Amino acid sequence: MAVATASLLALAACGGGGDDDSGGSSAGDKVDNENLGNTGSGTDPDRQGPVTIEGAKEGGTVNVISSPGMTTPIDPSDLYYTDTNAIMTSLVTRALTQYSYDADTGQMILVPDLATDLGTPNDDFTEWKFTLRDGVKWENGQPVTADEVMFGIVRSMDGKTFPNGPGLYYSNPYFLGGEDYKGPYTDPDAQQQAVSVDGNTITIKMATPFPDFPYYASFPAMGPIPTDPAVSDPAKYAQHPLATGPYKIEQYTIGKSMTLVRNDQWDPATDPARTAYPDSYVFKVGQQSEAIDQIMLADSGDGKTTIAYDDVLAQDYRKMDETGRLVTGGQPCTYFYALDQRKVPDKSIAEALTWAIPYNDQIVATGLIPDVNAVATQNLMPPGVPGREEYDPVEGHGPFQTDPEKAKQILADSGNEGFEIKFLFSTDSDVSTAGKDVLVKGLEAAGFKATPVATTLADSVADRDDVNGDINMRSYGWCSDWPSGATWVPPIFQSTDLEEVGFGTNEAAFNNPEIDAKIDAVFEMPAEEQPKAWNDLEKEIMTTYLPVVPRYYGGVVQMHGSQIEGMVIDNTLGMPSFRNIWVNAG
Repeated sequence: MAVATASLLALAACGGGGDDDSGGSSAGDKVDNENLGNTGSGTDPDRQGPVTIEGAKEGGTVNVISSPGMTTPIDPSDLYYTDTNAIMTSLVTRALTQYSYDADTGQMILVPDLATDLGTPNDDFTEWKFTLRDGVKWENGQPVTADEVMFGIVRSMDGKTFPNGPGLYYSNPYFLGGEDYKGPYTDPDAQQQAVSVDGNTITIKMATPFPDFPYYASFPAMGPIPTDPAVSDPAKYAQHPLATGPYKIEQYTIGKSMTLVRNDQWDPATDPARTAYPDSYVFKVGQQSEAIDQIMLADSGDGKTTIAYDDVLAQDYRKMDETGRLVTGGQPCTYFYALDQRKVPDKSIAEALTWAIPYNDQIVATGLIPDVNAVATQNLMPPGVPGREEYDPVEGHGPFQTDPEKAKQILADSGNEGFEIKFLFSTDSDVSTAGKDVLVKGLEAAGFKATPVATTLADSVADRDDVNGDINMRSYGWCSDWPSGATWVPPIFQSTDLEEVGFGTNEAAFNNPEIDAKIDAVFEMPAEEQPKAWNDLEKEIMTTYLPVVPRYYGGVVQMHGSQIEGMVIDNTLGMPSFRNIWVNAG
């Protein structure tokens, strides 16, 4: 999944991104840097609703502020970014399964949602059955049907219509016939083979074993979509997905604001993880990071009931820590630069860039906190992912090591002196601008020509994802969808049809048929052999081609006002777990 918070130039998706601003422990605790990628494998298939929190009160409005944020789609089929995922799955939409915060471990555990349990597989995990629970309704009072869940799942396979969604990496590769089926909008006359309904039971057939499907089943794309084409038309539905969760959308402007109010058709008895104590949520994004910190430090007026899902800036870290209103947690994410392989075909350029990046200066300039929300990188996959073993993508290059003379020599030896690096920065973000200035200085010192290209916070994702855009380096962040190399190597490195689909989450346009074949081969391996195979394949790609240059692993240090209770970190996303929040105004 891509990350969607910002400090410099990147966004991330879950378990892919633009500006790199960037579960819960108390303020002052350090992130467990050895287990960033291990978001837990706990499950509770028998969990039932309703959920109550001792001492929690109903009422009040939770204000949520961010610098970039909400610049990516909220249509469940096209939703694959950490912030929109956290907001929509916690508050608005429901899927077959979901995550719940476990106070004993500080991790998220998988529990049922629309389904009565976590699904039943056949012996080789090529078929999964889910039985839907009774009593779930849309915001208009109509019952959610199995046919609507089936339509939502099938809809996820339409990569051309939903190029930002997770279907490209899980639905089409795993589902039976998904390699050829193009989806209900791109090829309306074709018949899908994967999903069927019998009464209240949904069966999903796989082309290859998929033992992790219950985790994928928590994604919004694995939830219901109205079958009425007048309602679910992609252009229309992207503006107002219908609610099945405790809140519904009253107002929404992409990249700017969203207001959620109570959905009186949500029945807490049908929901094993969500609560709905606040009356409403008001989201406002596009604010300056410095201003956000000042609002949170002042803790006055609406600030008392405000959450910021941006990280606190380094200069305000200690002051905010002293208030007791700082929440730290893990984030299974890596931030990196993706080099467009159509425009940067020479690996030596990437090697030189690895030595040229002013890692520490960027961290300081963009307000990140070393070893807390900017952790030294080694592999692409963060520590804690099963099968991961450390290696050096570039021989002799250590984490956060900058050597402009070494970079110059590599460029000279390869005949690439003065190679031009073109990258985006947001003119309306002080943090992005500061990061741009440091990067330009570092690149030029290393013998590159640096050309920053202006965009805005609201337009940064669209400009970055323009396959015809005039840039050759994209800042991105990626987070595990669950603890597995299968949620790293295929999304970042598997080929996409640039004409039909665009980059998807392959921001380097790394289209390599030989690697595609090796990805397919790993999927076919026994489950116990796959963790090592994914690590080996990542190492092969990075040491042979180096299409992306890792920058740092993520963590989160987020703030809340004095009247906000229950804020913890969802460590699968590095976002607040909105399911647990309530307002204490008395």
